[in-house]
Amino acid sequence: MAAQLLFYQDVHPVSADRHKDVSIKTGTSYKFAREVNSVPVTAIEFAQAAAEYPIVFAGTDDTVTPAVVLGAQQTQNLFVDDDGAWLGKYVPAFVRRYPFVFSTDRGGKTFILHIDESFDGFNREGRGERLFDSEGQQTQYLKSVLGFLQDYQARHQRTRQYCERLKSLGLLQPMQAQFNLNSGERRSLSGFMTVNREKLKALPSEDLQSMFTNDELECTYLHLHSLRHFSSMLERMPEAIDTAGKGDAPPAVSKPQKSYRNGHDAPPVEEASA
Repeated sequence: MAAQLLFYQDVHPVSADRHKDVSIKTGTSYKFAREVNSVPVTAIEFAQAAAEYPIVFAGTDDTVTPAVVLGAQQTQNLFVDDDGAWLGKYVPAFVRRYPFVFSTDRGGKTFILHIDESFDGFNREGRGERLFDSEGQQTQYLKSVLGFLQDYQARHQRTRQYCERLKSLGLLQPMQAQFNLNSGERRSLSGFMTVNREKLKALPSEDLQSMFTNDELECTYLHLHSLRHFSSMLERMPEAIDTAGKGDAPPAVSKPQKSYRNGHDAPPVEEASA
């Protein structure tokens, strides 16, 4: 379950024995995600996510996952302010499902619901929504949580098939985003991949038709279009705003890399140079 943890800290399987008297008080605070600079997204989220965030691909030779980039440093989320408010219009489903998460049993066939007991809204004082009623049966709230995560898991599986297609067609290439700050400092993010536009255009017509039929071509162009947001991220970086508040730092640029070594769980890697 490590690939899904990120901001999860104290995760336990949900059970009536352990959580019969537990309530969950949700709110509008996303402080738990303040130090995460990327989170996974599913293909069905591309249309909304591409309007605000760069969508990239992270992974290894075995597994590739699309993710939105939220910050230019490893522990920086530019879309969560000091009060915990999410500053973007769209909140990724990976974030919205917190404090719940699925894992699989050793056979990989059965999904088990877990909860992060370090969540601020986790309590035994009756604040918020109960997980189980007085008889130990699942409440409607817990059933709705299960429904949301089951739907998320199905979308995740469909997204894996899309990523497998990109890999099999040899369309992914290592990339690096560079940010030039007003101070003269240059920062770069690496450890992610993007679709090679030229290779995409060179695909045989039957492969393009297949991608079009499965909505994979639309997802691919949404991904490519979203990369423009690397430049707009500068507007959210305090280091890029001058004392007059004009924020006129040079734009961010992206370029191919010669190698890719980042693991599936690791966020894009930040490097800094003067």
